[in-house]
Amino acid sequence: MDVKANKQTLLDSRYLRMAQIWAENSYCQRRKVGALIVKNKMIISDGYNGTPVGFENVCEDDNDHTKAYVLHAEANAITKVAQSNNSSNGATLYVTTSPCIECSKLIIQSGIKRVIFGEYYRITDGVDLLKRAGIECIQLEYIDGEFVEKNI
Repeated sequence: MDVKANKQTLLDSRYLRMAQIWAENSYCQRRKVGALIVKNKMIISDGYNGTPVGFENVCEDDNDHTKAYVLHAEANAITKVAQSNNSSNGATLYVTTSPCIECSKLIIQSGIKRVIFGEYYRITDGVDLLKRAGIECIQLEYIDGEFVEKNI
């Protein structure tokens, strides 16, 4: 691996670790997901999965199913950047779990060009759509205390 690629992988690992820490803000019990949007080495937005503003911070119903109105971390980060003066065009999204199909559509429309994620969600159609759209997707799996790039 050349020096430039190694430096990028190191940066990607650090931002993904930050997204993991940000996921701790989620009130969801079943799965906590964090996301960061980074452009020019600057974090321009962040998000974690949870309920919309003004709703109770309870993500699951009495049967332990996720409520339909819970927002994913990626959607929260993208809508947050949309409310700012920043642009996500050309940015990188770091997310702890691979995006679902709905979030992948938002990622494509927001101009994000790279998606770095930690673990695969059980349904992989979101990553398939991102790759079809020409968005670079990289999985960094946490193994023995460090992130290792996986071929996808």
